[in-house]
Amino acid sequence: MAAIHPSPARGIEVRDELVRRNWASREPGPILVFCIVFVVGVGILALIIQKVVKDRREERAKWEITEIKD
Repeated sequence: MAAIHPSPARGIEVRDELVRRNWASREPGPILVFCIVFVVGVGILALIIQKVVKDRREERAKWEITEIKD
C-alpha cells in the first residue's frame, strides 16, 4: 500500500497562508476590546460571587446552635 507523504513545499505554503491571515497583528483594536470586555466581565462575576458568599455567611451567623446534653 502506498503511503502519501506531504511535500515540504506544501508545508511552507500552508505556513505562509497562516501568516497572511494573522489579522490580530494588523488590527490590535479588536483584541484590546476583547481583553477589556473579559476583564470587566470577570470583575462583575467576582462581585456577584462575593455578594452571594457574604449573604450565605450572614445567614449562617443567624442560626441558633444548641447542644444536646445526655
